[in-house]
This record gives sequence, structure tokens and C-alpha cells, in this order.
Amino acid sequence: MKRVNQIYHHPVFQKKFQALQEAEKNRQFCKHTLEHFMDVARLMYIYSLEHHLSASKELIYATALMHDIGRIDQIEMGIPHEQTGAALCDVILPDCGFSQEETETIKSAILHHRKAAQDVGNPFYEMLYWADKKSRSCFACDMRKECNWDKEKMNLEIDD
Repeated sequence: MKRVNQIYHHPVFQKKFQALQEAEKNRQFCKHTLEHFMDVARLMYIYSLEHHLSASKELIYATALMHDIGRIDQIEMGIPHEQTGAALCDVILPDCGFSQEETETIKSAILHHRKAAQDVGNPFYEMLYWADKKSRSCFACDMRKECNWDKEKMNLEIDD
């Protein structure tokens, strides 16, 4: 997991991550914290094991760390976060030793992570989409009634 740690410590990642934490510190809805990124990584890994997928643990964790890092650009400039997150992959991942093929896999998953899995047809994208949604405990959230998240995507009970 050396390369995943390099992502986390990369100066561009840290700059974006710290700005995101500051921008969301008073947000009442789901925040994009390190806990969210790690929850997504762990859920992706479980999904990978349960569905016998061949993605490496390092690729999974790298994808989870990068999937929402573009949120700060969406907040500050209105650019969809999947677009800026994918662009950041080209800056960060090669510095951390990821190949062009790995970088493209991660970028593509990020670009598709907001689309319903059945609309994409790629198991790796489906894994990220599923983990991103399942990482939220909507059933226990005090802000659920005010949330503008699609009710079909909310986790309104504990399930698998």
C-alpha cells in the first residue's frame, strides 16, 4: 500500500483535501472526510472479494482516495467533481508510481461513479458506485428529511 500512502501525502492531494475539509467544516449533510474515503475503500474491497473481482487492493484504495477529491473544485468553481477528480489523477498518480493503465482505470471509475451501476456495465465502476452509496448511513442521519439526495439512493435501513 506504499503507493496509496504516497497519494495521501502528495502535496496536491493534501492541498485539495485540506481545502475540502475547511470548506465542509460547517456542512450539515454528508461530509467528504478521510473517514468517507476509507469507508468507500473498505466497502469496495469487500465487494471485490464477495464478487471475485481481480482488482488489486492498492488499485481499490487509490480509487477510493481519489474519487471525491475534486469536490473542492465543484464547491469553489462549479466544475463537476468527477471531472476535476479525474484530471487530478493525471497530476498525482504518476508521481506515486501508478502506470498509465492503472491511472486510466481509476480515472474512468471516477468519471462514472455517479451513474447507476446498471447504466455503466463495468464491475469496477459498479463497485465504486455501490461503495460510495453504501458508505452513507442515511437511516441514522438527523438531516435525512432535509437532504436533497435522491431517496432511491439513500440507505434507509441496514442491509448488505
